Amino acid sequence: MDGSVVTLQDVADRAGLSLATASRVLNGSNRVVSDATAARIRRAADDLGYVSNGPAQALARSTTSVVGLIVHEVDDPYFAAIARGVMTVAARHALLTTLANTFHDPDREIDYVKRLRAQRVRALLLAGSGVMREGHTEALGEALAGFERSGGRVALVSDYGLPYPTVLPANTRGGAQVARHLYDLGHRKVGLIAGPSFLFSVRDRLAGFMDAWSAFGLPAEQIPVAGGGFSRDGGFSAALELFDRDPEITAVFALNDLMAAGALAALTEHLGRRVPTDVSVVGFDDLWFAADLRTPLTTVRLPLEEMGAQAMEMILSADDAGTGRPRNIHVSTDLVVRSSTAPARHR
Repeated sequence: MDGSVVTLQDVADRAGLSLATASRVLNGSNRVVSDATAARIRRAADDLGYVSNGPAQALARSTTSVVGLIVHEVDDPYFAAIARGVMTVAARHALLTTLANTFHDPDREIDYVKRLRAQRVRALLLAGSGVMREGHTEALGEALAGFERSGGRVALVSDYGLPYPTVLPANTRGGAQVARHLYDLGHRKVGLIAGPSFLFSVRDRLAGFMDAWSAFGLPAEQIPVAGGGFSRDGGFSAALELFDRDPEITAVFALNDLMAAGALAALTEHLGRRVPTDVSVVGFDDLWFAADLRTPLTTVRLPLEEMGAQAMEMILSADDAGTGRPRNIHVSTDLVVRSSTAPARHR
């Protein structure tokens, strides 16, 4: 070219195809174009140095080729795995994913929904957990409804208590699986590390364990529960608190793997307990490091990357259908038994 701005029409002419076809490929349309045709258009665009005008496309279509993913904490491997699943599917469909981190601030979550709506993103995915705080679910629901009215699509990963397509992990089932495992190993003095009590996921995992424990005829209300952050440091501090309250505990269930890793460190490095000889430890999620800890961690497995991919696929299927909302997807859990649990030592 002679230095003038390369237009979409120039790309279409170079490829020998229509302007509409070039637009479908380069502007992120959901209309089906063959792989060969798409490659031909993109090759022509590369040859000419064509750069799409994102803001203009957004104004013309009312959306961009961007999806927004809102998570609670980007350095948590739980959310990293979900994000990878979302981004893999999005990239396959020529969509860009922008990631927003709430730092566990519920108000920031609502603010990000509104700001991403202003940016005209095509879809919003929220990954984490609903918050049991007065007015929050309603306010978040209103923000998402406004986004949807503007033409955007919404999908959720984990229970938010909202009527949108949701990938629902079986958190209650997972808690019950841990209770059964520890009961079968002979543990009767257990302690729980719960994390933030206002999260739906904490509520469900706790309820699954407690209900199963009660079903075994054991007094669930007497089980000590320590709170704290959903982090390694939170698990470390909570483990010290548990054993300060009851030194006779023989098993600890931490409601995520980061807290379980902190509990392992507290037990072995500060309390002089052997895992699993003196104390068994169980986590939840089966994050990438769980099998590589000094004592490989027994945990509840969730297919996190697959969950992110499923949420993105729900967005795309809603786009293709044009109307209606896909059904929720229920994701089961599996107990993965490793070296951190063993039969209880009765004193």
